[in-house]
Amino acid sequence: MALTRSFVETVRDRAQEDPDFRVELLMQAVDALLAGELNTGKSVLRSYINATIGFQELANLVGKNPKNLMRTFSDEGNPTAENLFAVLSRLQAREGVRLEVTLAQ
Repeated sequence: MALTRSFVETVRDRAQEDPDFRVELLMQAVDALLAGELNTGKSVLRSYINATIGFQELANLVGKNPKNLMRTFSDEGNPTAENLFAVLSRLQAREGVRLEVTLAQ
């Protein structure tokens, strides 16, 4: 049986070389959160964080313990609004983008 690359490695490699892919991951995470799909949004954010900044550096930026952030974005985690928006703010700044919510009818 042939060995295949893991999903995590594939996402990491693509994120490191494609800024548009990184921004798309952030947008997908926020879209999922706004749609009430908390677990999907956390999962996409976790993938983004692991593929880019890492939890240690992110924790330094938001003034939190990295293990607490990892738990926050785990399947069982329940991020507070304060933590979630602090993380999203730092990630947007790091990418040099500003995500906006618009009314869709």
